[in-house]
Amino acid sequence: MSNHSCIEIANEWGIVSARQAGRELSKEIGFGSVDQARITTAISELARNIYLYTEIGKIDLEEISDNHKNGKVRGIKVVASDKGPGIENLRDVMVDGFTTSGGLGAGLPGVKRLMDEFDIESIPGEGTTITTIKWLR
Repeated sequence: MSNHSCIEIANEWGIVSARQAGRELSKEIGFGSVDQARITTAISELARNIYLYTEIGKIDLEEISDNHKNGKVRGIKVVASDKGPGIENLRDVMVDGFTTSGGLGAGLPGVKRLMDEFDIESIPGEGTTITTIKWLR
């Protein structure tokens, strides 16, 4: 079951490709249209951040499964990684409405709300990796 894809984000076409790949994979896994839209929106936001703030990065999409007490659960794991400037103050970027790009500021707090699991690691001067998971309920 290792359904996996990696999309390089170096321009706006990378954002489009990542969105399409995420929608296709989430549909294959069995997510309904509302969750497909949530996953696609989260991927779009993560890819857009790579495009706006770094030279180049990537979005990795992977079908995952986990054994819960109710049996095996499937999901999608989205990992956004870059070798950009990193994020100086993680606390700031996780506040609703915080924006450095003049955008709406839904950003990373929005991604965290759209997905079930969210983890961010950033080293200033080295890059950022954000890992999110959405489980099929």
